[in-house]
Amino acid sequence: MVSENTSPLALLTGSRGFTGRYLRAELAQAGYRVLGVVQDGAVGEDEIALDLRDRDATLRALAPLLPAVVVHLAGIAQVAHGDAAALYQTNLIATRNLLEALAQCAAPPRAVLLASSGNVYGNLGAEVLDESMAPQPANDYAVSKLAMEHMARLWMARLPIILARPFNYTGVGQSEDFLLPKIVGHFRHGARVIELGNTHVARDFSDVREVARCYRKLVQTPAAIGRTLNVCSGRLTTLDEVLQLMQHIAGYAIGVRVNPAFVRGNEIARLRGSDARLRAVLDDAPGGIPLRETLRWMFAAPWTI
Repeated sequence: MVSENTSPLALLTGSRGFTGRYLRAELAQAGYRVLGVVQDGAVGEDEIALDLRDRDATLRALAPLLPAVVVHLAGIAQVAHGDAAALYQTNLIATRNLLEALAQCAAPPRAVLLASSGNVYGNLGAEVLDESMAPQPANDYAVSKLAMEHMARLWMARLPIILARPFNYTGVGQSEDFLLPKIVGHFRHGARVIELGNTHVARDFSDVREVARCYRKLVQTPAAIGRTLNVCSGRLTTLDEVLQLMQHIAGYAIGVRVNPAFVRGNEIARLRGSDARLRAVLDDAPGGIPLRETLRWMFAAPWTI
């Protein structure tokens, strides 16, 4: 259901997801009327129900909309997702359908941001990963995202596309299927033991609020068009350090039990991004909020979120 509003339209796929909820607020505050794309369920105000995997339905639904900007967040975001076919249908084919539909609109959007992933770099062995490096994806999730990037470049002559490669980020509302919310959740519930995989892996963690702000700024920045940009903090933190931060926040130590089922054979040991190109475009990047403050915010949040 679309409300009557003369503000510029921002089309947001994955609007009910973890990142989408924060980005919707960012875009609305910036003066956009946000139209969320939801795959199923009851449709609320300023939402449309649409399965982007359905090409014909996508072409019909988007033809009359004429969005000013588009942010495509919808997709499968779990590296360990077990259904390879679903990964490629959702992360690759659905994105192609979206781009085809946007290219056929009577007036093209000013910017189309596609969320890829820092996981596309794989195990390059470099201390800091920048956009000039050739990706070496190490799992189907990363391959599906890199394939999406290659496919999107076929449309860059017709659409103003921005390829964002977010590294790990977290915050209130992220599912405990993801690692940091799982750790925070165990401390919130007073658990004495947590089962994890390799705690020596290190990641570049950001705060979802900063990632949402970054996405909003990118679609408002003409210099971002046609670019591939890491969205990251540029800082590396091991899971052992995350556990230490949480022990300080919660006031007790938790026992860690290594579960072999959680240890991936193709685990990326260190994943840290360079934010230099992003800062050159925006003069801004995630990293202003220290991870300890993000974890403290998650720990203190109402349990009903």
